[in-house]
Amino acid sequence: MKISGVYGANLDYETEAKGNWKGSVIICPGGGYEYLSPRENQPVAEAFRKNGYFPFVLEYDVASPVLGTVPLKQAAWAVKTVRGIRPEDRVFLCGFSAGGHLAASLGVHWNDPQVFGEEDKERRPDGLILCYPVITAGEKAHRGSIRRLAGDGDPSYFSLENFVSRDTPPVFLWHTAEDRTVPVENSLLFAEAMAKYQVPFEMVIYPYGVHGLSLATPDVDEPAKKRSADAHVAGWFAQCVRWMEYTIARTDGADK
Repeated sequence: MKISGVYGANLDYETEAKGNWKGSVIICPGGGYEYLSPRENQPVAEAFRKNGYFPFVLEYDVASPVLGTVPLKQAAWAVKTVRGIRPEDRVFLCGFSAGGHLAASLGVHWNDPQVFGEEDKERRPDGLILCYPVITAGEKAHRGSIRRLAGDGDPSYFSLENFVSRDTPPVFLWHTAEDRTVPVENSLLFAEAMAKYQVPFEMVIYPYGVHGLSLATPDVDEPAKKRSADAHVAGWFAQCVRWMEYTIARTDGADK
């Protein structure tokens, strides 16, 4: 089933929305803001579904010549829409590579009046899951992603490490030190900023592995790009699920 939203965005989900789920998760596939990776799409949704989390996949804009803040607005729409469908749930925003940049963008810019006007906490995710994310527009940038967003204009708004604040949601992030496409410094810069502003985060850096491993399981193998199953890296998912449950428990306690 698909729900259409702002600027042509779609939320895709396959499971009956009713029932007793632990929470909801919106998945933003990667693809350099040029396409949406199928390896970071339904396989990831199925993994969350099997662990008791209701999954949605956000089909955000990758077609416009210069994207600007359109994907950001689409992510905000997605979070608010999921809250309408599953009002009792904590809503996590999970992104891979450029999708990680999109998730982190909403995490730091959700209350930007220049983009959204009045503040609305309904668009703020309850937690971010960032998988080998594009973060910076600086020295270690993934230039293709930043160019797709900013065109020939000023890219500073998309250098997300500079916009972390105490209003940024809790974060789980992982990366590989061997990543040459989106260097690990992207995650390290974001972690440094979160530490500065005391944003709760959990980070895992694996020593080996190319960019784009997704779940790092056999069903998402891509030998042509040396993306092979890796049992060690695949451990990120179980650790992430534990973090989600821990985050829900902590925030439930804070609400009481």
